[in-house]
Amino acid sequence: MSKAFASKETLSLKDKVVAITGAGSGIGAALADLCMNSGAIVALSDIKPDGAAERLKKSGARGVVEQLDVSSRDDVNAFVRQIEEQFGRIDMMINNAGVALSATVAEMSVEDFKWVMDINFWGVVHGTQAVLPGMLSRDSGMIVNISSLFGLIGVPTQSAYNASKFAVRGFTESLRCELAETNVKTLCVHPGGIKTNIARNSRFCSGIDGGVDKSKAVQEFDRVARVSPEEAAQQIISAALKGKDRLLIGNDARVLDLVQRGFPVGYSRVLRKFINLGKNRE
Repeated sequence: MSKAFASKETLSLKDKVVAITGAGSGIGAALADLCMNSGAIVALSDIKPDGAAERLKKSGARGVVEQLDVSSRDDVNAFVRQIEEQFGRIDMMINNAGVALSATVAEMSVEDFKWVMDINFWGVVHGTQAVLPGMLSRDSGMIVNISSLFGLIGVPTQSAYNASKFAVRGFTESLRCELAETNVKTLCVHPGGIKTNIARNSRFCSGIDGGVDKSKAVQEFDRVARVSPEEAAQQIISAALKGKDRLLIGNDARVLDLVQRGFPVGYSRVLRKFINLGKNRE
């Protein structure tokens, strides 16, 4: 297990260098706040970095904030090089930046599909490959990749998001095997419904129930999202510091993971029944 993230003596973020993508809102912002309050040196990035910059300034923590488009490999490499030059290393890389698209396969555009994959999947690949050489040279580090409950089950109108999050899962699990003989660890995180603005900020054609009213779809997401970003951040950092490989966040993620494993094909029929029940309530 990782010397840096699995011993009782080091179950702390104090003076660790933690890089977080998508730190401007949602889980990323909560992770940033937790890391800053725990004494970490933070490197925060977001496509819209103003919120992260304000939180860093107010916290008084040591760190930097940069605007970053994770879909750009060159920009991610430059961001990581800057951190390593300024602080000497990256102890934990949290590849969190993500976007959502709600559309059927028949109606979604290739451009929208590519937008999701470039950020949700390639952003993870870029961040991982950028930090890996330094971590391997020190034989120490933790890479946290944020997948989703939708990286465990397939859901109507979420094919692009599903594809990106299943890809993150497969990528991270393969990487875990490759790093088995090293002290560089990986953590793949599968959050269920988290109270963030990802649904509000999504590109939308139609909802899971077939509806075309985005406001109603957002309201339904808000209704079923039970876990706060702060709770999610606490669980992620705790799992990372303990050197865990996998984390399910929320009862929905834990229950549906069990259902999928027990009924790898049949779970979709159960899911459709729940969707139809939701329609009937309206």
